[in-house]
Amino acid sequence: MRIVTTLPSATELVAALGTEPVGVSHECDYPPSVASLPSITRSRIDADASSEEIDRQVLEIGETDDGVYEVDVDLLEELEPDLIVTQGMCDVCAVDEAVIADAVARIDADPDVLTVDPHTVADVLDDLERIGRATDREERAREVRAELEARIDAVRNRTADIDDGDRPRVAVFDWTDPAMIAGHWTAELVEWAGGEYGLADVGQRSTPREWEAILEYDPELVVVAPCGFGLEQTATNRTDLTDREGWDELAAVREDRVWAMDGHHYLNRPGPRLVDTLEALSPIVHPERFDGPPESVAVPFDGLEEFASNASGTTETRADQVP
Repeated sequence: MRIVTTLPSATELVAALGTEPVGVSHECDYPPSVASLPSITRSRIDADASSEEIDRQVLEIGETDDGVYEVDVDLLEELEPDLIVTQGMCDVCAVDEAVIADAVARIDADPDVLTVDPHTVADVLDDLERIGRATDREERAREVRAELEARIDAVRNRTADIDDGDRPRVAVFDWTDPAMIAGHWTAELVEWAGGEYGLADVGQRSTPREWEAILEYDPELVVVAPCGFGLEQTATNRTDLTDREGWDELAAVREDRVWAMDGHHYLNRPGPRLVDTLEALSPIVHPERFDGPPESVAVPFDGLEEFASNASGTTETRADQVP
């Protein structure tokens, strides 16, 4: 079967089933073998811009008919896909179903189009099985799901006995200017890791929040994981938060419990590595119970100074990243 994936998480889900697409998006970079595959998309956003500038560009494009992404229709036709896996969750995060539908209408091939729209971890695991059915890899999909659920349970079993009073108030930012609190699956990941997530409910979309509301919540732990940013790009945008009035008064800052996480490859990529995200969050939330996290995934926010000084000005992605 000839499969084309239009977002990184779908590429990882397909790879987890033991197969490889014939074409991917410009953002797909894992597993490493997909880096050499043809890319059918490109972004109209300047990936090296600041978080504020990227937000401005997205808003400006939203006022036109162009959209954030462009599909190489000629290449798509050459690839002769039997199946295209796309998404309906966010037309900024990745190429969405409407863009793909328009492209498919312009080629001779008549591929099946499978749209994922996850908002919880269970949704992601369900998508794994849906892709398994569509690619005749149902048994492997069930095996992978069981493996991922076992890893989730291993974390939850170690935090189940934590009293409410010992669960720190957590805020996870998936954008820094404007300040956005991470939604979707983030609340359940934090809760499974032993924290309290009071600024968003499970499955709720990520939304900008008034800074005053965040100050009032006064998180005891902050994780900064901007969508589309690796650690280096987060480093170059760290003052979006640190220069805000009241930042230094937050409990998390006073207690030196602020972390940066690779939001592009982990928190904001709803594929198998959401479980890696949980396993990295758990020692951040409860270091007395877990070892880690790996430095490739998360570092103390103060450690971003080193990343900033060594940053090359590009992110660790296949090509132009956007949130």
